Amino acid sequence: MREKFTPVVNASLSLSFATGLYGISFGALALASGLNTWQAMALSALMFTGGSQFAFIGVLATGGTGAAATGSAALLFTRNAIYGAQMNLRLRPRGARKVIAAHLTIDESASMASLQDAHADQRTAFWATGIGVFVFWNLFTFVGTQLGERVDPQAWGLDGAAVAAFTALLWPRIKTRDHAAVAVLGAFITLALIPAVPAGVPIVITALVTACVGWALASKHTAFDRKGNS
Repeated sequence: MREKFTPVVNASLSLSFATGLYGISFGALALASGLNTWQAMALSALMFTGGSQFAFIGVLATGGTGAAATGSAALLFTRNAIYGAQMNLRLRPRGARKVIAAHLTIDESASMASLQDAHADQRTAFWATGIGVFVFWNLFTFVGTQLGERVDPQAWGLDGAAVAAFTALLWPRIKTRDHAAVAVLGAFITLALIPAVPAGVPIVITALVTACVGWALASKHTAFDRKGNS
């Protein structure tokens, strides 16, 4: 009898819970920015992308208009379009599943799927992570709205929960010097950009740069292998 919870599912649910915890801080900050509980819940259910949600309420908290908040959120949402194209090629969802998959395409679900080698594991990781994060994120958003100003994300360690979970998942995948070089480059670019650009933008720029570097390294190795076999 096949085990119900495979290592892929366990890893996906662990990351989902760690990410969902950050929803507490979103719920609390959403109330502080002037939204009510139902508006915060609507953002988590319908927008469902943490970076864009925090950008949205961040603009509102500083007195920005709804249009400005929407524009800021949309800028960060562009990275999901990149993830969506990748996941469409990997998973090939059809019908209603394609619409649901588009909504569940976020940093966590795309990353977990990309970390898997087998196609079946990629599908499992994507759906388990996407659904898991959706459930936990919305649940903890509600918790955050009820706790309100009593929540201090830094004191609770919620601001680092998802980052810690990602690091634990990524570390075993760094097996070559090229992998390590790209990881270090990504970390350096992100840290350098954090004080200079709006929240969420560093990850977009870092993803584009490291993707180009990774593609260049892969092309170089492919050309070298062909030359060696010729």
